[in-house]
Amino acid sequence: MKKRTVKQVRAGGVTFGDGYVSIQSMLNVPARDIGRSVGQAQELERAGCEVIRAAVPDLESVRLIPALKEAVSVPVVADIHFDYRIALECVAAGVDKIRINPGNIGGDDRVAQVAKACREKGIPIRIGVNAGSLEKEILARYGHPTAQAMIDSALYHVRLLNQHDFDDIVISLKSSDVAMMAQAYRLLAEQCDYPLHLGVTEAGSERMGLIKSAIGIGALLLDGIGDTIRVSLTADPVREVYAARDILRALDRYGRPTVTVVSCPTCGRTKINLIKLAQEVEEAVQDIHKNIKVAVMGCAVNGPGEASEADLGIAGGDGCGLLFKKGKILRKVPEDELLKQLLEEIENL
Repeated sequence: MKKRTVKQVRAGGVTFGDGYVSIQSMLNVPARDIGRSVGQAQELERAGCEVIRAAVPDLESVRLIPALKEAVSVPVVADIHFDYRIALECVAAGVDKIRINPGNIGGDDRVAQVAKACREKGIPIRIGVNAGSLEKEILARYGHPTAQAMIDSALYHVRLLNQHDFDDIVISLKSSDVAMMAQAYRLLAEQCDYPLHLGVTEAGSERMGLIKSAIGIGALLLDGIGDTIRVSLTADPVREVYAARDILRALDRYGRPTVTVVSCPTCGRTKINLIKLAQEVEEAVQDIHKNIKVAVMGCAVNGPGEASEADLGIAGGDGCGLLFKKGKILRKVPEDELLKQLLEEIENL
């Protein structure tokens, strides 16, 4: 995998550009509902979210920022559109990062104020370009959203901040078109060294959104592009965190100890409810922090052999199964005891 040289940008306790890929998600509770917003943020942190973003649509909603800062230990990002005053108030309230496009907040004096406030407090700014909301003049130039149009928009906003001696910038180029999104990030990666926030926007429901995100985000990460990710789903934000974690696990880029589950696709030899068992194993181990591989196989004929590299595994039989370790059979186990005894062996590792 190629390594891209990236400028390091810090937000709270997270550094973008140091080789670690952090997981982000966004609250979907109204900002004025402080109690529910805080509760959801805590739930996201427990699930493994490392950067939490909240929409701050008006000045009254700025009250959410100190409440979140007190409730969670991960960086808090304020998502702001158009009103530079909200950005200034969020900075004063102790936010860790701002998501705002400087070209959308009015005159140069307003950009200067936001840049100065963020620079003085060491707060980075994410420029978030969306293919569906490009500037009119850029759309007129290309006729419709394109990868290069997205890049032009991003670099326009970068220049506005650079003019005021501000360079702690993260960039995202999001589109619901996976190919366009990937092309845009690849082209931009050749033109600047800013950290890149990856995501496929408006990706859809949990199933389709995960598929699109895995393709777009995964392909870029394999190319060494990307420093932080959000898997955008029309679903509970906690599901976004689990999806992001699974993408990073599949690429061996997840930064925490984790259990990797492999399972066979079933065949006519399967005499156990393997689909249900595999799902139960995945759910049971998702919050276990050990760097191990666990196999869930459909039959004793191929199970231990095919999964010999797994640290532990189970293989189904006819009303019973085998529990094995590194391909060696430990014992025969009744079908209804397989999950329980597997978890006990994991605990003992």
